[in-house]
Amino acid sequence: MSHPYLCQAMGVGIVLMGLAVAGCGHSSRPEKPKQVPRVTVAHPLVRSLTDEDDYNGWLEASQTVEVRARVRGQIQKVGFKDGDYVRKDQLLFQLDPRPFQVAIDEAEAEAKALDAQKIAAEKNVARLQVLLKANATSASEYEEVLADAQSYTARIAAKKQLTERYKLDLEFARITAPIAGRIGRAMLSEGNLVNAGGSDPLLATIVAVEPIYVDFNVDERAMQRYQAIGAAKTGKGEKPLLRDQKIPFSFGLDTETGFPHQGRIIFADNKYTEGTGTILVRGEAKNPGGRLIPGSRVRVRVPVSDQYRAIVVPDTAVLADQDRRYLLVLGKDSLVLRRDINPGRLLDDGMRVLLPEPGAEKTAGTKDWVKSWEKEWVITDGLQRARINYPVQPLDSRGQPIDAAGKAQ
Repeated sequence: MSHPYLCQAMGVGIVLMGLAVAGCGHSSRPEKPKQVPRVTVAHPLVRSLTDEDDYNGWLEASQTVEVRARVRGQIQKVGFKDGDYVRKDQLLFQLDPRPFQVAIDEAEAEAKALDAQKIAAEKNVARLQVLLKANATSASEYEEVLADAQSYTARIAAKKQLTERYKLDLEFARITAPIAGRIGRAMLSEGNLVNAGGSDPLLATIVAVEPIYVDFNVDERAMQRYQAIGAAKTGKGEKPLLRDQKIPFSFGLDTETGFPHQGRIIFADNKYTEGTGTILVRGEAKNPGGRLIPGSRVRVRVPVSDQYRAIVVPDTAVLADQDRRYLLVLGKDSLVLRRDINPGRLLDDGMRVLLPEPGAEKTAGTKDWVKSWEKEWVITDGLQRARINYPVQPLDSRGQPIDAAGKAQ
């Protein structure tokens, strides 16, 4: 027989459990649907590109002249300021001309004295010649006077030559610029004695600034490739000299953006450097105003192909999976798909070139392949939020939504 209090307690417990269950069921709410992640998409770009090789080089003066005195003397005048652009034949240093003029005058005076003595000797010869015919003098005496008169002729000629040399010394006392260009600092100032100890000290250095040379080292494989390109252009299988190909190039200083200066290759050395396998190549470029200074480091870019159409995408959109590279693109209903790519070189503006297929030459890239990429939507921003085979909400670069058909809403 059951106890009445026990039955009452069991009833109360059952009621409380029912209320608890009812309360729990009443507090539960349906979960909110997850939001579709937003991503930025863009079409790949089509550009006309040229394959290029980049090198590090330096500038060289097309001419360098060390200015030295050819005669001994005291500097009377310096005709330039340090760093000036000097013209050809412009006065640089003037040595005191008076010692040279004195030497010229002295030599000319001695020549005149000898000329007077020669006239007297010739008269003596003529007198002895008459006496010799009359047997009034000996033949030996006549010959001695004749030789003395002829020696005056040689001595006068020597004095005239000495005068010309002194005139050259006077001319050399005026030291002029042998070439036009930028001159360095004067190593000696006014009042200094030049060539005092028998040496010829350096007075200044002039470098030609127009044109200017661009030197850089090219590896053996690249040189062989340039020769093959030149042989292909001739159509005869011959490998022309690099200077005959007239290969253009561009270059820029370290502080400049891009490669704003242009030039042409004019020379390649006759042997490769042992140990490095490189060869010196020289280009020539214009240098108006002498703004480019010899010795400056430059970045050199040499084109190695004809122009071709290429597909480019932002390099930040390229993802890596072990040994493969791929892009995330939009499929039907804005589903994220993976598309494997064959990446090419990275351009200066951060865009990555896409090649048609692994190992293909960049001159390939059929029209159909290019068109297939032109209509593709590539995810460029929000890659970390996109999952393959899951939908996303695509936005253009301005943040405007794009529908599944790829049109801005």
